[in-house]
Amino acid sequence: MRKLTYGMNLSLDGYIAAPGDDLGWSSPSDELFQFWSDRVGATGLALYGRRLWEGMSAAWPTADQQPGATPAHIEYARRWRDMPKVVFSSTISAVDWNARLVTGDAVPEIARLKADDGGPMDVAGATLAGAAMRAGLIDEYTVVTHPVLLGGGAPFFTALDNWVNLALVETRTFPDGVILTRYETRR
Repeated sequence: MRKLTYGMNLSLDGYIAAPGDDLGWSSPSDELFQFWSDRVGATGLALYGRRLWEGMSAAWPTADQQPGATPAHIEYARRWRDMPKVVFSSTISAVDWNARLVTGDAVPEIARLKADDGGPMDVAGATLAGAAMRAGLIDEYTVVTHPVLLGGGAPFFTALDNWVNLALVETRTFPDGVILTRYETRR
């Protein structure tokens, strides 16, 4: 069975994007960027909701060809393109960049994918992750907290039907006061 992780950058007050989908507050240090790049390199399958997919697929497929692309950005772009992806959406009709589209109910498909053999899976996007959380499918949470208060926006956690008990498995400090905490779901 594959392990499913939900991880993103978030503000201290729990948002992954400020109002208007503003991500300017979460510019990563070189060390944090490398952490995320290494995660992409180790991911066997990434699961995306439509909104995050549209943002990532607009930026990363050609980021290595942009003037001034750093070696780290070149590496991330290559890893992102190569990583298998599943996009869950009922409003788009096609995806590319080593991805396939699922238009039906996400929860049964995520459960089916978890039961398959293969490398670890990451779920990206709060709405999609929320459905997986409510279904009890997430095994690990990777929370990268930035020292900023946004006061609103897109929350990292959505409403749950039941408590989810977690066990702390790692903490790490990055430059600029950014803190990584990793938790496994206690079953």
